[in-house]
Amino acid sequence: MALPLMPKATAVWLVENTSLSFEQIAEFCGMHPLEVQGIADGEVAVGIVGLDPIANGQLTREEIARAEADKNARLQIAQSDLPEITTRGKGANYTPVSKRQDRPHAIAWILRHHPELTEAQIRHLVGTTNATIQKIRDRTHPETPNLKPRDPVALGLCTQAQLDAAIDKAHRAAQRAKREAERAARRAAKALADAEAAKNADATRIAAAELAAATEAMIAAEEQPSGPAAEPQGSGTAVAENDHAESTPASDTNADTKEPSQS
Repeated sequence: MALPLMPKATAVWLVENTSLSFEQIAEFCGMHPLEVQGIADGEVAVGIVGLDPIANGQLTREEIARAEADKNARLQIAQSDLPEITTRGKGANYTPVSKRQDRPHAIAWILRHHPELTEAQIRHLVGTTNATIQKIRDRTHPETPNLKPRDPVALGLCTQAQLDAAIDKAHRAAQRAKREAERAARRAAKALADAEAAKNADATRIAAAELAAATEAMIAAEEQPSGPAAEPQGSGTAVAENDHAESTPASDTNADTKEPSQS
């Protein structure tokens, strides 16, 4: 949907002169509901003069009355011959000269409350440089003693929608990095387990080979012939038999010698 001219000034006028809800005004002006609430609380768009959308032909009183009667209704911008506002592409926000002295305070606030934001995101939100961000982070900036961290949305340096989008993007990047780290840790653990398993398998094969060699040696030792140990047994038996044969004639001779003496 096309945005009205000077959206923030239009939002200021709608907050002050209508009973529209914050969501209705935010959607019509392309802002965040919290930013509209900040306008109502006097914290955002301080000093901005409201711009009447009826006077410049962007809304009609009937359209405002219709939206006030139905809180779910959405304001429809009136058709105009003026060219539509085109949103600017990517790049750092333009900071008016009158607000440039507030950038160090906004950077200090972001570094304190949202340290997950990268320097590129801070540079895009506030319209500053990496050197300034680094000096404020290192507390070497000339304005360090006088720094008072302040919300960049309240200072008008960026919108609440831009800040929320940057924070959400930083959180998604952090979660993605965490998941990548967990996957890397799991891959490393698996590689280590595989290495240990391969090492254990090699050790098992070596032990099995040593056991097989020892078993073969024992079997070979049991199958060797026992010839040298059997000879003493055979010679001993032969000697015993010879001794027995020699002792027998001796007894017979003694018997023969004894018989003549009796006669």
